[in-house]
Amino acid sequence: MLINITYNAGDSMSATSVQFTVAAHIMAALGFRHGEETGSAMLAESVNADPTFVRKSLSKLSKAGLIVTTRGKNGASRLTRSPKNITLLHIYRASAAPATFAIHSYPVEKRCPISCNIKGCMASVLKKAQDSFENCLDRITLAEIVGEIRRANR
Repeated sequence: MLINITYNAGDSMSATSVQFTVAAHIMAALGFRHGEETGSAMLAESVNADPTFVRKSLSKLSKAGLIVTTRGKNGASRLTRSPKNITLLHIYRASAAPATFAIHSYPVEKRCPISCNIKGCMASVLKKAQDSFENCLDRITLAEIVGEIRRANR
């Protein structure tokens, strides 16, 4: 799992996962060349990421049935279906990215009513936010993303 760590004021840490966006980048590259096989070296170059991380992403996408890959020196990948039939939700779930928001894991301060109750209160809010995020992704196809990329390159 590739995670970028950023340090904020107060020496606290927040982690941001790039798994979904890397998987979306790979799928957009494959969708852009739909019907063709594309090598993992070219995909790693496009993402500008470590080839090992890209291969791990390819493996997840393959396990989810979104792509077919061939191994070996001339290994390549291609989509298993039309970009019109792949949503960003399919890619998000295949990437195994963590939830968009998470409740902190700091211990509860038993003398504080907020500390004792905030995690339970926030759980339903964060579930609604995650559901909304996933519903949005389910309405956007890979074909739409590829179309936007094509228009931007004109």
